[in-house]
Amino acid sequence: MAQTVEFHGTVVSDAHLDTENIHVINQTSQRYTTTNKDGHFKMVAKLNDTIMFSSIQFVPKSIVISTELMQSKILLVHLEEQINVLNEVLVGKVLTGDLLSDIQNTEGKAPINFYDVGIVGYTGKQATQSERRLHEATTGGGFMPLNPILNGISGRTKEIKEHVRIERKDALMRRIRSGLSDEFFVLNPLDEDVRMDYFYFCMDDKDFMNACNNKTDLEVLVFMEKKYVQYVQNRTQNKN
Repeated sequence: MAQTVEFHGTVVSDAHLDTENIHVINQTSQRYTTTNKDGHFKMVAKLNDTIMFSSIQFVPKSIVISTELMQSKILLVHLEEQINVLNEVLVGKVLTGDLLSDIQNTEGKAPINFYDVGIVGYTGKQATQSERRLHEATTGGGFMPLNPILNGISGRTKEIKEHVRIERKDALMRRIRSGLSDEFFVLNPLDEDVRMDYFYFCMDDKDFMNACNNKTDLEVLVFMEKKYVQYVQNRTQNKN
């Protein structure tokens, strides 16, 4: 029974929460892995090893490898949602619902920011969710240096980079549509029901970001007019 076997496991949540990137740790042998997007994982263990499952959104759970598990080589793990219950706290003065009365009954002070206490703070553009995931996947987020290696092997980093690229293209096209659509379609008529299709046609061009990102309105319009000619030609050919 000292034999070491590879277990195939699945983590599931009764609350139907995301079970990707759950930490799976063999505390006995100090082996480590994470679950994939479907909650699946593989872990090598032997009899009486303790397997720990840990994540921010779930209650930690430990499983001791038994004789029955050694024979089945399958781990099905149910995790409970981590719910933090706070005691009821009364902050400030009680409000009545009468706006004029409540205004007179409250005291407001300007919030303290990092400049007030002499701390240098970040004032740049806030990252999107995909950009934050990409930073964590490629740097470990400052906490888990194993993440960049594991994500590189699994291909997760490449997948997140693709999400970031698509998000940036979509955000750029939304800015172009809101700022230049009216002016563009006055000189380049196109039916309302195909205008969105035209914009996707522009986005699909491999030079879309280089031609339009951080460019002047005139440069963007030149690119859009070139794609407009191609789009109209394609529609004409398809009709014929």
